Amino acid sequence: MTQYETLIPINVITGFLGSGKTTVLAQLLRAPDLSDTAVLINEFGEVGLDHQLIEHAEESTLLLENGCLCCAIRGDLKDALRTLFSRCARGEIPQFKRVVIETSGLADPVPIAYTIMAEPVLQYHFRLGNIVTVVDAVTGADALARYPESEKQAAIADRIVLSKTDLCEPGDEATLRAKLAEINSAAPIIDAVRDGLDADALLTHDIYTPEGKRAAIDAWLGEQDGGHEDAHAAHTADVSSFCLWFDEALDWTAFGIWMTMLLNRHGDRVLRIKGMLNVEGVADPVLINGVQHVVHPPTHLAGWPDTDRRSRIVFITRGLSRARIEASLAAFNALANPAPSGRAGVAAE
Repeated sequence: MTQYETLIPINVITGFLGSGKTTVLAQLLRAPDLSDTAVLINEFGEVGLDHQLIEHAEESTLLLENGCLCCAIRGDLKDALRTLFSRCARGEIPQFKRVVIETSGLADPVPIAYTIMAEPVLQYHFRLGNIVTVVDAVTGADALARYPESEKQAAIADRIVLSKTDLCEPGDEATLRAKLAEINSAAPIIDAVRDGLDADALLTHDIYTPEGKRAAIDAWLGEQDGGHEDAHAAHTADVSSFCLWFDEALDWTAFGIWMTMLLNRHGDRVLRIKGMLNVEGVADPVLINGVQHVVHPPTHLAGWPDTDRRSRIVFITRGLSRARIEASLAAFNALANPAPSGRAGVAAE
């Protein structure tokens, strides 16, 4: 199979109704580095890009003024991606190096991730990039509390973009940020108004690029600083975000079996898993990244970021406690490294 790092990344921009996804997308597409990007949306009529459209390539494809290709998804996503790749290979449309998909406000991004990584044809050409979730600073807290779709969109994000912060009270923004940190402690929160939108930070740098690997680790370490006591072990409703630390190097085979069993049994409740592992016999840390049942191939970081060699894994779960996951993994570790008085429990129960 093609080296995973060389596959075309597909980034997903999601967010609840009225959060400002289209505005974020339009601003990002102005970046010169995104001129070789293909954009997939549900319907052109729903997207306010009309001022940028200069040419109709055909009914379902538009060429934007910065060179980006914008296509409407008329049918199934996998068919749209296959068609896009085939037309590019035949020279009918410009070459593109990445894809951005804007979801509808009520969409669950997980099926998109599963389609990209599990569909037999697509997995030879594409890989999942960053999931960017846009949250309305004015109505976001209410949406998170009332709508499971909004909460899940925040939980599985790699990056969270706050929109409309200039329209809300500072106290309300602080409350929203705290709630988002409880839901997803591993995702950096970017203020679209005050911080601006950096195309590299949001889209082009992901865990399979050198810059993205380092940025991801810096974010994870910054959020989870402090050793065995988590910076964020709180929860909102039944969604929990926590980090597990392990002093001893992990047996890769045992860990792989454990994670496979966990996701097979509870994948619908493990919304996100990210980690930097100290694996027995491997000098550099191994990075893992998964969205529910969908798991990226592991990748390596070139050297440890500091002198701390402990494994650390961030979990975002729904209705699945930290204690249960910790006990389950400890049982597998005990089986891989049995102690004279050790006692193994039931894994992934």
